[in-house]
Amino acid sequence: MKIDQIRGMTPDQLAETLLNLKKEQFNLRFQAATGQVEKTHRVNEIRKDIARIKTVLRTKQAA
Repeated sequence: MKIDQIRGMTPDQLAETLLNLKKEQFNLRFQAATGQVEKTHRVNEIRKDIARIKTVLRTKQAA
């Protein structure tokens, strides 16, 4: 997910996207533990997307 896309979202949309990404991260962790994960790069992408969303949420709350 691009940072420009994230900055264009409302705080409610950001919170919803964050929740979805955390669910996906949880599922991928279980798949990794059982050795069923196919897209190993997706774990890092999700982690970085979560950090981006949290950063934008903080800046919007501070403003």
